[in-house]
Amino acid sequence: MGNRARWGAALLFSAIAAVAAGLAAVLAGSHNLDLARAMKGLPPDRDILVQLRLPRALLALWTGGALSLSGVLFQALMRNPLATPDTLGVSSGAALGAVIAIFFGWSTGGAISGVSIAACAGAAVVLVLVVIVASFRGSVSPIGLLLSGVTINVMCGAAIVFISSMVGFLKSFAVAHWLMGGLDAPEYSTLLWLTIVLTPVCLVTFWYGREWNLLAVGDTWAATRGLSTTRLLVTGCVAGSLLTGAVTALTGPIAFVGLIVPHALRMWLGADHRILAPCSFLLGAAFVALCDIFSRTILAPVEIPVGVITALLGGPFFIWMLRSRQGGVRL
Repeated sequence: MGNRARWGAALLFSAIAAVAAGLAAVLAGSHNLDLARAMKGLPPDRDILVQLRLPRALLALWTGGALSLSGVLFQALMRNPLATPDTLGVSSGAALGAVIAIFFGWSTGGAISGVSIAACAGAAVVLVLVVIVASFRGSVSPIGLLLSGVTINVMCGAAIVFISSMVGFLKSFAVAHWLMGGLDAPEYSTLLWLTIVLTPVCLVTFWYGREWNLLAVGDTWAATRGLSTTRLLVTGCVAGSLLTGAVTALTGPIAFVGLIVPHALRMWLGADHRILAPCSFLLGAAFVALCDIFSRTILAPVEIPVGVITALLGGPFFIWMLRSRQGGVRL
């Protein structure tokens, strides 16, 4: 009963933090927003709220939650505390797809741009390649996924550098800007399809919390409990890749979220994925929303890409966290 109460308190705190950070992201910015005028429908406050602040805050919440949850998944699947959403090369695949789209000048109307479509396609292709390469005699192992992911990640990075060297100045600037990771106000139709895609993935990930616990201990331990380790690995890889690829297609690669938030929560809650997964999603959402506030206000009216903010905040924090844990990092 004590454990349940502790979990309940952790979930409540995480939910409050996510909601508070989302509201702060809506209200904060380089220009003052009169919320009373916005609620009455008076311009320009209403336009700033509805067309700029609210959709951007929602995208920030989805991005942080998805990246943090995918970090939890990959660390459990690989049994590696340093595994991140980049481990399988999915982020690099999305980046390569986006760079190719920018190179050819692809663009589409509707909910998402040609760059986003190409990024999703790149992430999907890389995931399929990683699973195929890692498969051996009908089974998939964590070490196989790790090695194939690292290899394809390097190949995608080399392809990105090669294509970037061939584009003109304007396209080169667009490539560099996208690769730094940033948040823009998306259309509500874009947020709708993002919600439709990611909501069932998140629910499945939460539901399999006990299975991730067993798999994190080892394949043999999970198999003796009647679980199919290959099925769990593939399910986890697909779920984590969907979470990473969907938001990366819209924001570009944003570093450290999937590494920092899960580790910080393990220090507080332990390694039980039944509570670690939902709390990581909520606090990851809060983390990126707060980073987005910094990106828009610290040098206003100049805006810093949020990927730069997460790296600047996340790197020193992670170093401090490692030095404060004399016993090492617990998976």
